[in-house]
Amino acid sequence: MYSGNCRRKAGPGVAPLTGADRLPERKLLFWAGIYAAAGMLALYPAMPFKTGFTAVIAGLVTTIAFFLVNLYWSYCGYRGDLFLLPITAVLSTTGLVFLFRLEPAYGIRQFVWLLAGLAVLVLVSRLMIDFRFLSDYKYIYALAGIVALLLPIFFGKEQGGAKSWLDFGLFQLQPAEFVKILVVLFLAGFLTENKAVLTAGTRSIGWLTLPGLREWGPLAAMWGVSLLLLIFQRDLGTALIYFSTFLAMVYTATNRIFYVFTGLGLFVAGAAACFHFFGHVRTRVEIWLNPWPYIETSGYQVLQSLFAIGSGGLTGAGLGGGYPGFLPAVHTDLIFSAICEEMGLLGGTGVIILFMIFVYRGIKIALSSRDEFAALAASGFSALLGLQAFIIIAGVTKLLPLTGITLPFVSYGGSSLVANFILLGLLLNISHEAREFHET
Repeated sequence: MYSGNCRRKAGPGVAPLTGADRLPERKLLFWAGIYAAAGMLALYPAMPFKTGFTAVIAGLVTTIAFFLVNLYWSYCGYRGDLFLLPITAVLSTTGLVFLFRLEPAYGIRQFVWLLAGLAVLVLVSRLMIDFRFLSDYKYIYALAGIVALLLPIFFGKEQGGAKSWLDFGLFQLQPAEFVKILVVLFLAGFLTENKAVLTAGTRSIGWLTLPGLREWGPLAAMWGVSLLLLIFQRDLGTALIYFSTFLAMVYTATNRIFYVFTGLGLFVAGAAACFHFFGHVRTRVEIWLNPWPYIETSGYQVLQSLFAIGSGGLTGAGLGGGYPGFLPAVHTDLIFSAICEEMGLLGGTGVIILFMIFVYRGIKIALSSRDEFAALAASGFSALLGLQAFIIIAGVTKLLPLTGITLPFVSYGGSSLVANFILLGLLLNISHEAREFHET
C-alpha cells in the first residue's frame, strides 16, 4: 500500500507505476491552462498595464502550479481520480479570471489563497493517504465542530447579515467552512457504526420499524445545530448545507426514505417557527417570495442578479462587456450572475455541468470504495460540494432564498477555497485506496 512515500514499489498484483499513469490528467490540465490563458489575455487590453500584467502572471503561475501537483503525483505513484483535479482547475481559473475582471485586488488575494489551497491539497494527499484512520476520531470531530460553530456567536464579526467570521487582523476565518468537513467525517463514522440498527430499527409501530433514542440523537442534534445557525448566526445557507448533507448521508447508509421525509419535516417545522419568532428569517423569506416591493432595499440584490442573468442571453455580453458594478457582493454571493451576464446561458450551463461531473466522479469513488466508512465519506463529500453549488445557484436565480455562501472554487474566499481543497484531497485519497484495492 502507498504510505505517503514517493516512488513506492509495486505490491503483489499491482502494475508498476510510471509517469504515464497520470497522462490523461496532464492533457486535461493543458486544456485548462489554455482556457485560463485565453481568459487573462482577453482581459489584458482593457486593464492598466500593471494590473493586466499581474493577471496574466497569476494565470500562468496557477497553471504551472496545477501541473506541478500532477507531476508530483506522477512521481509518487499516486492513483487518485484523474478527472477531479482538471475540473477543479477549470472552476478555479474561471473564478480567478472573473475576480480580476471584477476587482483586481480580490483577484490577487484569490491567487494567493489558490496557491495555498494547492499546497494544502498536496499535504493532504501525502499525510492522510491512509484515510481509514480518520474513522477512529468521530467524537473529537463532533466536539471540535461544536466549538468552532460557537466561537463566531460570541467573538464573530458580522458580514452580509451573517455573524460567521473570526477576525485575526491579517486575515479572517470562517469556521463553518471547515466544520462541514468535520460533519461529514463524524457522520461517516457514526453511520458506519450504527448502520444496522438505523436500517432495521429496534422498535415496531404497526408496519413501521424505528431506531431507538440513541440512534435518533444525531438527527435531533443536526436539526438543532442547523436551527441555531439560522437563528444566531443568521446563516441560512450553511444551515441548509449541513442538514441536506446529513439527510443525503443517512439515506445513503440506510436506503430508507423515511428518514429523509422525517428530517425535511423537522426542518420545515423548525424554519416555520423561526419565521414566526425571528424578524430576520421572516424578511429573507418575504424577499424570496416577492422581492419587488423591496427593490430599493433588501430585495435589490436578488433582483439585480435576475437582471444580470437575463441580460446575458445565450452567449453573454462578452468578458468585460457586462455591468457587474450593479451587483452587490458580486465577488462572493453573485459571481455566478456575473458569469451568466458575460458568458451567457452557455457559460453558466458549462459551470453547472462541471459541478455535475465532479459529483458524478465522487459518487463513482463512493461506489468503488473498499469499506463503508470510505464510501459514506465519499458520498458525503460529493453531496456537500454539490449541494453547496446548488444552493447558491438556486439562490441567485430565486429558486431558493438567496444565501451568503460561496460557489465552490469560484467565489472569492480563502476559508472556502482551502476547505474545498481539503475536501478534494480527502476524496482523492479514497479514490487512490479504492484503485489500489481493485488492482491487487
